[in-house]
Amino acid sequence: PAQAGQKAWTEVRSPHFRVLTDGNGGDARRVAREFEQMRAVFAAAFPKMRLDSGAPLLVLAPRDEASMKGLAPELWKRKGVKPAGFFQHGWEKQYAVVRLDQMAPDAYEVVYHEYVHSLLHLNFRWLPTWMDEGFAELYGNTRFEQTRMLIGAPSWRLRVIQSQPLIPLDTLLAVTPASPYYHDEDKAQMFYAEAWALTHFLIFGPGMEGGRRFNQFFRLVQQGEEQEKAFHRVFGDPREMEKGLREYVTKFALSAWVMKNPPQSEEKDFGARELTAAETEAELGSFHLFAQDPASARGPTQQALAADAQLGLAHEDMGFLAFAEGRDEEAEREFARAYELDGKLYLSLYYRSLLVPAEAGSREKDLLQVLSLDPEFAPAYVQLARLYVSQGKLEEALAQSRKAEELEPARAGYHLMSGQILLRLGRGAAAAAVATDVAQRWFGPDHNEAVELWEQVPAQQRPAGAAPVATVPAGTESAEGRVKSVTCGSPDQGMTLVLEEQGQSRSFHARGVWQTGFSDTLWYGADHFSPCRHVQGLRAIVHYKPSSSGGDAGEIAALELRVDLPQPAAAPKAEAAPPPPRP
Repeated sequence: PAQAGQKAWTEVRSPHFRVLTDGNGGDARRVAREFEQMRAVFAAAFPKMRLDSGAPLLVLAPRDEASMKGLAPELWKRKGVKPAGFFQHGWEKQYAVVRLDQMAPDAYEVVYHEYVHSLLHLNFRWLPTWMDEGFAELYGNTRFEQTRMLIGAPSWRLRVIQSQPLIPLDTLLAVTPASPYYHDEDKAQMFYAEAWALTHFLIFGPGMEGGRRFNQFFRLVQQGEEQEKAFHRVFGDPREMEKGLREYVTKFALSAWVMKNPPQSEEKDFGARELTAAETEAELGSFHLFAQDPASARGPTQQALAADAQLGLAHEDMGFLAFAEGRDEEAEREFARAYELDGKLYLSLYYRSLLVPAEAGSREKDLLQVLSLDPEFAPAYVQLARLYVSQGKLEEALAQSRKAEELEPARAGYHLMSGQILLRLGRGAAAAAVATDVAQRWFGPDHNEAVELWEQVPAQQRPAGAAPVATVPAGTESAEGRVKSVTCGSPDQGMTLVLEEQGQSRSFHARGVWQTGFSDTLWYGADHFSPCRHVQGLRAIVHYKPSSSGGDAGEIAALELRVDLPQPAAAPKAEAAPPPPRP
């Protein structure tokens, strides 16, 4: 990482993107143009779609393989072909990384694929897995030319689907992120290929009315109709559709849409400047931090501060480094200094506010200021909602929670927080509807949290039908309590978690791989989560394999951490009036 930052990088700005490169500025302008073109595709095809996230996207364009390796050394430790680019999703920052010396038409397909995912999840609460991946594959293979774009260009996956039997369409429609078709390497290749082919067929195929039938199916799914019923209603018997799909993928040529470039994508109009050495190191340090690689972030961050002690971003990076190591007082000081130096660093203000005990009015003021700087930053609305709940202002809390849902509809926990507030407002039927929807469409800890909400709704307010059931790993027992302490050692030593359960402490250990899930309303979110830090006091559900020895209760198979709504603060007691004076 230090080598990658020895030369100051160049910043190119287009109307909607920021590209940093240590290579040729002209190539960086091309990258910015292609991202503008991809964004324009969605702006034209989906006029009501939100295209800007509360987690801003920064594009890094390393000049060659050596520079790319400095950014992602772990990728070079793996066997196989090294990528021309990758996408790093995040709740607070997102990164697209593309190598400038890779110029093939589909070199950045995986980057655009993931960028499309980010737009889909920004706008829709749930998509069938095949549609989510098929849509991303379809648009990820867009071909960019100097004056036009080809949308729906054939994917390299066409070779895969032409060489193997199709997955039965009923099976394809039922695939979830927990399915072997999504994880097993051989099955996954065919799943992605067929998801792309089915999406292409339902839009461009004969009798599909140029995608109008696909749009009808999409609307029904978004309205809550089960996708199997919606598919039958719009397209008919999946077995007949499977025959049509099989014929479609053997065609010699496939259709595509052609779009002219948007006027704002002229490369000559993009601004450019050379970053200072300190800015370069701070940006690289921030990238590693949000890749959850603090070891690689430390060098660039220290170099940035050494070069410019007044650089706000460098202090913010140092704050995140301290936070990751549990040094919260130091983190709070660094965040405070970062915001003092640069009033645009809303993440520093947000973390400074949440790290220290504060009066309700002060915290509310800070969160509102965060939202004035980034109105799309959903976690700040979540924390405002929790603050209002603690004050007994449930209607105000619900409004803030609904805003968070609107901004990040793919986060199940935001919907569940609204359900919990509805339950406190006495609107149990509405809370049960939220629980049912999440339980049906999400899996794992999100599903189980929805089941918990369902069970809290009074029985007479639940809708008729089968109740959702929690899922637990086979062969495990479950324990629930508050996290008393966590100790993490080397990979061989693993983790020890002590749970406070009805006044009794129970110890559990974990080694190797285990599943961890947490409520989406956890204030520091997925970008900075670690089961080893900042989890004390959270309610935990431990699924474990009982121990045969007397050392502890057992080995953790899955850990679910819950963030409960606060209880309203008790009203202050009135002081007793002094006795009247004696005559």
